[in-house]
Amino acid sequence: KVDSAKQLASYRELATKTGSIKHDADMAPLASAPNKISAEFVFPYLAHAPMEPLNCTVQIDGRGAAAKATVWTGTQMPGLDTAAAARTLGIKPEQVTMNVQMAGGGFGRRGLLTSDFVVEACTIAKATQAAGISAPVRTVWSREDDVRGGYYRPMHVHRAEIGFDAQGKVLAWDHVIVGQSIMAGTFFEPMMVKNGVDETMVEGMGKPYTLPMRLSAHHPKLNVPVLWWRSVGSTHTGYVMETLIDDIARATKQDPVAYRMKLMDAKAVRHRAALQLAVDKSGYGKKTLGAGRAWGVAVHESFDSVVAYVVEASVVDGAPKLHQVTAGVHCNLAVNPKSVEAQIQGGALMGLSMCVPGAAITLKDGVVEQSNFGDFAVPRITDMPAIAVHIVPSADAPTGVGEPGLPPLAPAFANAIAQLTGKPLRELPFKLA
Repeated sequence: KVDSAKQLASYRELATKTGSIKHDADMAPLASAPNKISAEFVFPYLAHAPMEPLNCTVQIDGRGAAAKATVWTGTQMPGLDTAAAARTLGIKPEQVTMNVQMAGGGFGRRGLLTSDFVVEACTIAKATQAAGISAPVRTVWSREDDVRGGYYRPMHVHRAEIGFDAQGKVLAWDHVIVGQSIMAGTFFEPMMVKNGVDETMVEGMGKPYTLPMRLSAHHPKLNVPVLWWRSVGSTHTGYVMETLIDDIARATKQDPVAYRMKLMDAKAVRHRAALQLAVDKSGYGKKTLGAGRAWGVAVHESFDSVVAYVVEASVVDGAPKLHQVTAGVHCNLAVNPKSVEAQIQGGALMGLSMCVPGAAITLKDGVVEQSNFGDFAVPRITDMPAIAVHIVPSADAPTGVGEPGLPPLAPAFANAIAQLTGKPLRELPFKLA
């Protein structure tokens, strides 16, 4: 039976040892580096918690192999869900009509390879028909079903040992990540798990900086169902990278924007453009902030797009408060700028959701302890900052915007708070005490 406290202790122990190597580098300079940072990061399990509960409606017409079925549901993988419905009902996929509905949020939960909530509805519809009842069947999950009986963003522990000189040049970076593999046991495993490393867990590490990094991973096997969560690996790698970059800048007394620009790879043209746009539009370094406020900066690439945030934050009554977010977005050609704006705003809000006290799924004796929004926290309207989205002009082929708005929000927020308190935030959700 899984217990979160014991699991965390086990992960922390694993993180002290080199795992399966993703990419290697010479770590000899680490021992003699004049400046060092040792850091551990903890990320809890997270539920997807879409505002519209999981639901599915199924109508079966006819019986046996000649039956036809109609399914209505919000789905991120209609092809897989159609095949799953057919298997469950004992008919061919071409006998299933899948009506894809507008969904009130998915974030990965409506893109499950096992099609669990669709299979459930089809199983009940089949049993209902067998009982002589000819009527559509609709299943709706309660919030308790969703929080306690769903799939989760995996728990992760990161450990980093970084050596750098007085100018902030990184001499060696030894990094270990511990977390369950999302892809293991799925048909994606041969493509996505290489040399013992799940690519989705390490994506986003290193980019866009020139770093001598040894990156390794451990994938413990636990009886906790895990799934991708909006922006997948970048939900934690983006946070770790961008807060550590700030830590080095602060340790070497450099401006965090200038330091990033200096450290970026020569090919990181889009990253520089997105960051500079956010800086220019926010008034960073020029505008006088209110008393008790500080700037925070982060930039991250995911799904082939780059998003940079410059934020204003403070500490109010002992709690972090986010006031303003200015986004610089490089998604190449913005086909529908308003759609881009909406996706970035939504991604920023979901990034904020990782920071809210109480935003964690924990297990005790194998049972999820949370059940609803009373004990699994989500941001409220009072937590929302003003968000201004600016897009870098481009005529190149469009890249993604559904996921890239999430990763840089939490580290930008954390970096602002660290500027105020002098203490980096290395555990999510935020804890100042």
